[in-house]
Amino acid sequence: MEVLTPDICVIGAGSGGLSVAAAAAAFGVPVVLIERDKMGGDCLNTGCVPSKALLAAGKRAETIRNAALFGIKAQRLAVDFREVHAHVHGVIDAIAPNDSKARFTGLGVRVIEGTARFKDDRTVVVDDDEFEIRARRFVIATGSTAALPPILGLAETPHLTNETVFDLRILPKHLIVIGAGPIGLEMAQAFRRLGSDVTVLEAAQPLAKDDPECAQIVLNQLEREGVVVRAGVRIASVAKMRTRLIVMLAAADDDAHTETIEGSHLLVAAGRRPVVEGLDLDKARVKVERRGIVVDTGLRTTNKRVYAIGDVAGGLQFTHVANAHAGIVIRNALFRLPAKMRSDAIPWVTYTEPELAHVGLTEAEARQRHKQVRILRWPYHENDRAQAERETHGHIKVVATRRGRILGATIVGAGAGELISIWTLAIGQGLKIRAMTEFVMPYPTLAEIGKRAAISYYTPSLTSPFVRRIISFLRRFG
Repeated sequence: MEVLTPDICVIGAGSGGLSVAAAAAAFGVPVVLIERDKMGGDCLNTGCVPSKALLAAGKRAETIRNAALFGIKAQRLAVDFREVHAHVHGVIDAIAPNDSKARFTGLGVRVIEGTARFKDDRTVVVDDDEFEIRARRFVIATGSTAALPPILGLAETPHLTNETVFDLRILPKHLIVIGAGPIGLEMAQAFRRLGSDVTVLEAAQPLAKDDPECAQIVLNQLEREGVVVRAGVRIASVAKMRTRLIVMLAAADDDAHTETIEGSHLLVAAGRRPVVEGLDLDKARVKVERRGIVVDTGLRTTNKRVYAIGDVAGGLQFTHVANAHAGIVIRNALFRLPAKMRSDAIPWVTYTEPELAHVGLTEAEARQRHKQVRILRWPYHENDRAQAERETHGHIKVVATRRGRILGATIVGAGAGELISIWTLAIGQGLKIRAMTEFVMPYPTLAEIGKRAAISYYTPSLTSPFVRRIISFLRRFG
């Protein structure tokens, strides 16, 4: 057994774990990084990167279909799904060196390939006790994996998750998606644009976390493209019959079958669960609940030597949140700064087309917390760049207090994921709506939509008799 005594031991080489390891090594702190599977974790290999690459392929196909709008006549569209598969994995391969063992070793990180488990509250062992790590601090960054809903027959029926869907080399004829959250709808649109028939089944409300008014614009677009989204349905069971996959829906009040849907492939996108199996967290005195490892605002677990970051910590499950968690841990563990995680300024994006981006409070949340709010809007079709690009569907919706403090923003439309950043900054810095009207932005850009919404905050003042009397008085002085 080799005994290691670093300052920090990181378990999991996903986005959050890599960020902690890189930052610690940059400050000259001895750090050990343990990964049992692929460097880069879910984001690089089975999540953000391949999904956006697949969406990009679907977007190109849709662009060709709509080229006539720009006076361009394209030839007949043909999708070679094996080449699409090669494109997706080519993107992964291009990014992989940034997250590789070789790179992090070069940064000064001791990278160990193997399965970690806690021996006690201050010791981790790897595999068959090949390594024993006694670190001053431990960071658990093991991420999450696809959760399988308790559907009769699902375990025995071939199905895909985000961990397997990008291995497909043959385009599904009819893809059935269970779950109408961001992952489910992104994959639904991508495969539909590439040529699959797609049916999405959701027990509750599609895109339930987002502003319903803005989410409906996304759902309407999916419907126009031929994606069938069924909300409020109960799945009684699933089964395979020869080459077909059968999904049996149940009535609302009992388990009697009311409808059967047949497909060629089944994708389960019904949520995530934290990866904690095999860590022996009880030996480390680390408390775990259904949502994930219990942490305080500084991301410490019930064992003050152990931090948990990213999806495994049970909060918002986004790569950028894991990266933000890494910064909190570095400040706490290395510099003893009282850093805490803020959840009010965390944006999220659904990368469908149109994109749906949000930060801060929704309108419903704001009305619950504040007596009175102002809702500011501006449509894409009033923007010159949107007209030039023929990206006129969508709008921005800003929620502010009566005194102009920005509470939240939702953007649905082209480039929403890029446009939400400035509103994230505004909320994080506590800016008022006036600040969003006072800077000059280039013309023509989609970002002007946000500025026009901000200016509309002052529109009621234009008809105020008091303001008009002041202007009339000042005019007398030339």
